[in-house]
Amino acid sequence: MVRIGIVGIGFMGMIHYLAAAKLRGARVAAICTRDAKKRAGDWRGIRGNFGPAGTWMDLGNIKRYAHFEEMCADPNLDLIDICTPTHLHADMARAALRAGKHVLVEKAIALMRKDADAMLQTAAKAGKLLLVAHVLPFVPEFAFATETIRSGVYGRLLAGHFKRIIAQPDWSTDIADAGKTGGPAVDLHIHDTHFIRLIAGAPRKVFSTGLVPDGSTVTYLTTQYLYDSGTPVLSCSSGALAKKGREFVHGYEIYLEKATLLYESGTQPLTVLTEDGKAKQPKLKGSTEATAAFTNEMQMAVEGVQSGCEPDLLRAQLARDALVLCHKECQSVLSGKVVTVD
Repeated sequence: MVRIGIVGIGFMGMIHYLAAAKLRGARVAAICTRDAKKRAGDWRGIRGNFGPAGTWMDLGNIKRYAHFEEMCADPNLDLIDICTPTHLHADMARAALRAGKHVLVEKAIALMRKDADAMLQTAAKAGKLLLVAHVLPFVPEFAFATETIRSGVYGRLLAGHFKRIIAQPDWSTDIADAGKTGGPAVDLHIHDTHFIRLIAGAPRKVFSTGLVPDGSTVTYLTTQYLYDSGTPVLSCSSGALAKKGREFVHGYEIYLEKATLLYESGTQPLTVLTEDGKAKQPKLKGSTEATAAFTNEMQMAVEGVQSGCEPDLLRAQLARDALVLCHKECQSVLSGKVVTVD
């Protein structure tokens, strides 16, 4: 039984807690939060942009810690699940790794590349798994795209455009603080850079245009990902620009040699267009329940701890590379130039 300690009982910490209830071979054994009310089970003030709102939680015999150092010192925990704001990820992950724990950290891996690199180095020295929770590959429509591209059933990936747009978040002071999250070009867009890196590898260069209302924080961008071979031809638009009438949308148009994959949340169900002129809507694997993708993500982390092997979709190096892409794109927006991805 893998025993999990969750630190950070905000919206994402609550989602991980709910998702963990359906894990096989694992359970939440402890939580850590500075908020005494939350340690008592009063989660009514938690809300987010999807899924259930917080309520009273019966925490039963789950240990409750006010201080992270005490949680790290608990010999009865195997995996520390870090769901705090991004600016805290690096120090907390490294502390848990040094304490002999495996770590699952919510995206983004960190705010800065140097911090992500230090996290990887600490994990290697400690001999423990550092896993990063990027949930998009576990969302059924994106899982289908990943499997389809990797299998080659419709030939090579030729081109694609990705989209992720939200309204300015007003449900959390932390999520709206660019100093803690990196702003939309990191906290939101890193979903896209991680997915693009996963299905197509690292581009050689990027060219981005965008909006920078305060002169430093990119709130919206459109990027061209430039590969040495010329293909695939990929682009993405992402940011916090929508109005409350549609607070969130994501999706893609993916062009393969023998098919086109279409999906946009709320308007376009996943559809496969084939050379014979047919359009089919494939049956998706797994549940569409709000926390199901997070359960699958956490289950993969649990199986990684059990086997001692780093799961492909949760690789810290992949998450680090996604962070680098976000920063390179911001650099391109601010400079107006093509930027090399080293």
